[in-house]
Amino acid sequence: MKLRLPNTYVLIFAILALIAVSTWLVPGGKYDTHLVNGKQLIDPATFHYVASKPQGIVALLMAPIKGFVEAALIIGFVLITGGAFAVLQKTDAIDAMIKSIAKAHDHSAFVRVALIPVFLTLFSLGGATFGMNEEAIPFILIFVPLALALGYDTVTGVSLPFLGTQIGFGAAFLNPFNVGVAQGIAGVPLFSGMGYRLIVWVIMTAVTIAFMMWYAARIKRTPQLSPTYEMDLARRKEHPVDFSNFTGMTFKHKLVLFIFAGSLLGMVVGVVKFDWYIEQIAALFLAMTIVVGVVGRLNSDEFMGAFMHGAKDLVGTALVIALARGTVILARDAQIIDTMLHGLMPLVQSSSPVFAAHKMFAIQTVINFFIHSGTGQAALTMPIMAPLADLVGVTRQTAILAYQFGEFTTPMIPTSGITVGVLALARIPWITWAKWMVPLQLIYAVLALLLLVPPCLMNWQ
Repeated sequence: MKLRLPNTYVLIFAILALIAVSTWLVPGGKYDTHLVNGKQLIDPATFHYVASKPQGIVALLMAPIKGFVEAALIIGFVLITGGAFAVLQKTDAIDAMIKSIAKAHDHSAFVRVALIPVFLTLFSLGGATFGMNEEAIPFILIFVPLALALGYDTVTGVSLPFLGTQIGFGAAFLNPFNVGVAQGIAGVPLFSGMGYRLIVWVIMTAVTIAFMMWYAARIKRTPQLSPTYEMDLARRKEHPVDFSNFTGMTFKHKLVLFIFAGSLLGMVVGVVKFDWYIEQIAALFLAMTIVVGVVGRLNSDEFMGAFMHGAKDLVGTALVIALARGTVILARDAQIIDTMLHGLMPLVQSSSPVFAAHKMFAIQTVINFFIHSGTGQAALTMPIMAPLADLVGVTRQTAILAYQFGEFTTPMIPTSGITVGVLALARIPWITWAKWMVPLQLIYAVLALLLLVPPCLMNWQ
């Protein structure tokens, strides 16, 4: 009998129930706090026990709705962003851009060399900026036949959109779903520390590109080395790909993409220069969506249908955020968060902040196996990890980076909905994909450990 883990919602509700039970077992505790540069920081030498406030069944059942209330701003932003991206896809501008580059592959040596770097960079940039994640799934239907038509394999076709978005998501520098949420919870200025995160993103994306170029060239020379070789032979016979009827990107497609790129640039300027927060960014995305809908010549039914469909797809993410915030509410109301911090400190504490950061990375990696929603994991762990970082001599910015790096295992873990969905769509057995991913996963782990060293040495704020 195969062991099957429950889905994210069941897991988080189970955690809610466990926390409710633990409020009857764990004593209440408090650290004194003091104001430093406008932030309330805990004093690690002042932990003391206080009377706990156990949470019963009523509090457990009220926690999710309280979570919705406290996380309303983040949830609203998530839904607007989902709708915006769906409208962008409805204009066919992204599909047209992909097909136009693919058609050029046959006529230009430069395009043949640049194809993998360009696509991986674009998808990675999507993950790093506006949190492209589940949105990569539809692209599997384009990139698998495209890769096969160009002499590569199904693994390559899956990797371009899937690995690209996942690595961009984990190494994000402007992603509101993980960096923005985590920094908001940790009390760190929104999208601060962007300089080092840009370096991290460049390194992780470049390594992924180098690996994929090596792999794709190897498969092109010797197709039999592909783990999906037999399946690819059958696919090429069943579904030959023909781009001959594609005449290129229209002016409409180019204008839509220009508006999208301009909106991302506007978001960067607004955050860096004008201290924009979630409300302003959501307003910008909503404005972009309306303009894109007009330029893309979508009628009102097409526009609203696409927007509602995109928002609907992220309702599950909104529920994850609310449930995760509910866990914090239960623990906070019971006054056991500081007690949990006091208990976790020996596990993370080390003679060196570097080792402490490495232990945080290891803990976040384990948590990611069970809760791989970036926003959900941030809402669940950062209220504990942020003040814990103060206790063990690690900056909160570094603790957020360790949390981000924990997501590098998402492309491999079988508990991830997007991983299972992508592989099902591509018809790749999970064990086949996992074996292929092992070398790359080890490379990511080593890089994560190395990239956590400089922030500790320079006391990254």
